[in-house]
Amino acid sequence: MTLVRRSLLKGAAAACALSGVPGFALAQASTSTAARRFEPQAGAWRTFEVTTRVDLVDAKSASRVWLPVPSVNTAWQQSGIHSFASNGLARLRSDSLQGFQMLYAEFTPQVDKPFVEITSRIQTQNRAPAAPGSVAAEAAASLKFFTRATHLLPTDGIVRETAQKAIAGAHTELEKVRAIYDWIVANAWREPKVRGCGEGDIKTMLETGNLGGKCADINALFVGLCRSVGIPARDVYGLRLAPSAFGYKELSGNPASLKGAQHCRAEVYVNGQGWLAMDPADVAKVMRLETPEWIKSPQHPVVQPVYQTLFGGWEGNWVAWNTAHDVMLPQSKGERLGFFMYPVAENNDGRLDSYAPDDFKYQITAREI
Repeated sequence: MTLVRRSLLKGAAAACALSGVPGFALAQASTSTAARRFEPQAGAWRTFEVTTRVDLVDAKSASRVWLPVPSVNTAWQQSGIHSFASNGLARLRSDSLQGFQMLYAEFTPQVDKPFVEITSRIQTQNRAPAAPGSVAAEAAASLKFFTRATHLLPTDGIVRETAQKAIAGAHTELEKVRAIYDWIVANAWREPKVRGCGEGDIKTMLETGNLGGKCADINALFVGLCRSVGIPARDVYGLRLAPSAFGYKELSGNPASLKGAQHCRAEVYVNGQGWLAMDPADVAKVMRLETPEWIKSPQHPVVQPVYQTLFGGWEGNWVAWNTAHDVMLPQSKGERLGFFMYPVAENNDGRLDSYAPDDFKYQITAREI
């Protein structure tokens, strides 16, 4: 099989002017003392090259691979050049409904040691909330799309009932969002035993009362509760790329090996302020894992800086792949995905385990330029 190489430039990203947004206060946390705050350079863009490689070393049948590609172009991220190589047939594919991209590769049984590798260049920066009244309204149809129910995010029944209880007494949109954020922080918790980033089955979480999970569970719960009361919200699926300026070890990525660094964040839309960054799941992670004891209060000096900052702010050491739910992979024989954040592969025996990168044999690395 002839080696295939491709290099493509996304025109929208190339043409977009990179306008800075204000930086936000981060925190240098200690496990024994109160956090020390500092200000990063406002509007400082960081450039990364992110490489994902899959090797199907034991392939004995026809195989297929799908890799998420950075597909987000906003005031806080620009997705640029993608280059890839494979000894199979590989090409970029796009989803017309949800606007995300993937690299799809297929291999015949005759291909020796199938592999596919993609490198994407992205720029990212810190986020802070926009000033009230400073953002033009988004199209109504776009906002309605982000209030819809999905397979794992129903917006009726126990989901709506829970949200209505959480926002009791809140009046403005921002007050309701804050009430839901605080309800998540108070009631959900990080459960280290959950595989990968979790599944995001919020109806089951609420019905069983087991609100322990990881980022794709906890932030999905935030998104689902917001949508159920008519507030547009979305999960944003991505990958931690570099150490955290907060100083928290649990919020850092090791660029030399990013297996297991997948992380889901969330956004919510507030009239006049646009899309606001949210991440109650990382608050839960710091509460559970950053110190030897399980911290139960967001006002604890180790937790309080991240609890405050992640309502409206994100750190720019992370890349967003997409905001997609209910993903049907092209040419796949498997079931739809609740979300698309991990490499996926199939052969004639079925789908490989994306949560086991050492068995599946994929590697992800990053390089800051």
